[in-house]
Amino acid sequence: MLRSMYSAVSGLRAHQAKMDVIGNNIANVNTIGYKSSRMTFKEIFSQTIKGASAAQGNGGGTNPQQIGLGVAIGSIDTNFSRGGAQRTDNSTDLSIDGNGFFIVSNGGANLYTRAGNFSFDSNGELVTPDGYKVLGWMSSDGKTISTDSSSIKPISLKDWSNTNPATTTQLQIGGNLNAATPINSSASYNVTVYDSQGGSHIVTINFKRTASNTWNWSANSSDSSITSITGNGTLTFDANGNISGTATGTLTFTMDTTKTNATIGPVSTDLSKLTMFSNDTDIRELSKDGNAAGSLENINIDKYGVISGIYSNGRRQVIGQIATADFQNPMGLEKTGNTMFINTVNSGDPMIGVPATSTRGALNPGTLEMSNVDLANEFSDMITTERGFQANSKVITTSDEILQDLVNLKR
Repeated sequence: MLRSMYSAVSGLRAHQAKMDVIGNNIANVNTIGYKSSRMTFKEIFSQTIKGASAAQGNGGGTNPQQIGLGVAIGSIDTNFSRGGAQRTDNSTDLSIDGNGFFIVSNGGANLYTRAGNFSFDSNGELVTPDGYKVLGWMSSDGKTISTDSSSIKPISLKDWSNTNPATTTQLQIGGNLNAATPINSSASYNVTVYDSQGGSHIVTINFKRTASNTWNWSANSSDSSITSITGNGTLTFDANGNISGTATGTLTFTMDTTKTNATIGPVSTDLSKLTMFSNDTDIRELSKDGNAAGSLENINIDKYGVISGIYSNGRRQVIGQIATADFQNPMGLEKTGNTMFINTVNSGDPMIGVPATSTRGALNPGTLEMSNVDLANEFSDMITTERGFQANSKVITTSDEILQDLVNLKR
């Protein structure tokens, strides 16, 4: 039988496989986070008709004579170039600006994906549309996160749906006391403090000018649940209108136990930011702790993957942080479907860490990475693949005609 026929058959198979790759790319042109594939060919080994010979005496050397036996699949590579970002304004939609993959799990081995269309399920866990849990780190105190690459776990809001009340212990007052205020005249400012059960109480800070550079301050409240407030002091200003000397004190509250068993403070009060300039009196609260109980209303995710909860009481807490992973050889990853990958012996181990650090790209909240399929390139490849398939089929029909002629020699 003719070698050309078998070579052409291998060509048909190879071009058919390439068309399969092209068809899959085009089918996934709108798949979120999809990475296109490309296929290359390689020749199959050649049959040696005559080997090479070295030059001897007056005769020159000869080259080998070989006939190729067809074509095979050389490689099917994944193109990890970044797809375009589509804005969605959904706070849990994420794309990676640069290298890296999100890490997800369904209880077995970790999987890796570029598709960041996440949402929170009924258990408060951040999941993919197929229910795979997104992995990262959780905060233990609402402030800090330990980003140990060996301790990633599912991101969950389960324990962060509300915040406990906290009593006020620190208060800082600033602003200006008018230098033109007459002696024995007063100014006041109302501030809200919170008790240990989250109840709010209005406290009035009173300022009375007693001399050209001296003001006395004290506190009182008309709140019926507060029996008394202990705490006062003297503020002394220099010639430039700035505080001179001590400007701190402590407010101690006595509560009416027939109305509440909650407590407040004691509250450390800092008045060192007050000034006495020739401007209108303008007293303001600079900082204060304590809060009422609150429920989670919204979340925010920054470029480092830090998830912050925004609560109804105005408080903001750090809930967790999304982890990403990069690989020495991303092309060595194996596709598992659902736009996910697993690592292989040739991809290297995942380098897990915080987004926007090392080789890992930053996150873009409110966007999704689209497919990186280039339709113009796919259609061009489709044309050349189709022509290659047609040419190989012609070789088969021509070889068949030659064989037919051989058979007809007997007639």
